[in-house]
Amino acid sequence: MSECTHVPELPRPEPAPHALTCPECEAMGSHPVQLRLCLWCGHVGCCDSSPHRHATAHYLETGHPVMRSFEPGETWRWCFVDASIV
Repeated sequence: MSECTHVPELPRPEPAPHALTCPECEAMGSHPVQLRLCLWCGHVGCCDSSPHRHATAHYLETGHPVMRSFEPGETWRWCFVDASIV
């Protein structure tokens, strides 16, 4: 893992998740494959293996750079800007 310049800018403590699943998928009646948590604002979105890629869409709409897996037992983080695990 590398430390990108966006990690030190993240809010502390980590924001609380706004939902337990991807609200966009839920509204569409779609099933999210894996969930991701925006570490800037707490948005929960589905991963790029899901049909609608709501976590990436959230990044593209907001510019919030870092997310983490929202799956049980997983703690890895991803920086969209640096395209790397951080």
